[in-house]
Amino acid sequence: MIKASPRLSDPVLLAIGGHDPGGGAGLQADIETAAALGLHCCSAVTAITVQTSCRLTQLVAQPAEQLRDQCLAVFEDYQVAAVKIGLIGHSHLVQTIAALLKTHPNLPVVFDPVLASGSGERIADAALLNQLRRHLLRRCTLITPNLPEARLLADAPGRDQAARRLLNLGAKAVLITGTHDSSDQVINTFYPGDGALSQWEWPRLTGSFHGSGCTLASAIAARLALGQELKSAVAEAQAYVMDTLRQARALARCQLIPRRLPPPASEPEPEQSTEQAKTQPHALRTLVAPTATKPDNERQPD
Repeated sequence: MIKASPRLSDPVLLAIGGHDPGGGAGLQADIETAAALGLHCCSAVTAITVQTSCRLTQLVAQPAEQLRDQCLAVFEDYQVAAVKIGLIGHSHLVQTIAALLKTHPNLPVVFDPVLASGSGERIADAALLNQLRRHLLRRCTLITPNLPEARLLADAPGRDQAARRLLNLGAKAVLITGTHDSSDQVINTFYPGDGALSQWEWPRLTGSFHGSGCTLASAIAARLALGQELKSAVAEAQAYVMDTLRQARALARCQLIPRRLPPPASEPEPEQSTEQAKTQPHALRTLVAPTATKPDNERQPD
């Protein structure tokens, strides 16, 4: 058998995140987004979820050793050009991810801090927030929280204060999205660590979307993998996400699913549906740690 050699001209994205059985968010959103931009996307699963477009009912974090081995297998076999991190799901996985990133210090890393589900269930406890602040943020090229996530992660009341705190904690740049604001327009604010902030305004579309944050972060990461400069990648990724939302489909009962991949040439462009099924009451979720871990306040060697 002839052994194939990796083509360095073909960048690969590694997505680290959770599995959504409906495919609207999480790793499938990352894979579709990368594919739309012409990239192959490898994946490492942090958590198995039971969720619909209406609610999250269960989250089971994977063992740290399993996540580590998934990532090592990808790095051994592929020429990874960028990393996108989404749902982590439990504090015991943070240092594993941070240690892996430390061995690849030149890789662009985009982190979408998923601290609550799209339907509002909080999935980050104090231990997870503490670990993110102490170990992961300083490994990130960019973090992309919405405003509530930025306030929670930074433990700061306002947008600018939260961004400054996140930069002080080590993030190289911060993009705070306005999807959860009450303003007429969606205002996204980019805070580079070494320059003046930039803002983009986008129309606030009718409806609720499942996986839009995943799509934005993976679109930025994919562009960084292609060698694009950060601010340009942030700007173009937002335009791509807006296109996916304008063409979103009512495939599920509650939230609309962004159309990340172009339709077949023979299929007409769909009109956006504004009819939303009645959201069901939120079910109680469970957060499961599969293995015993060391206390979160016990700092590991860097």
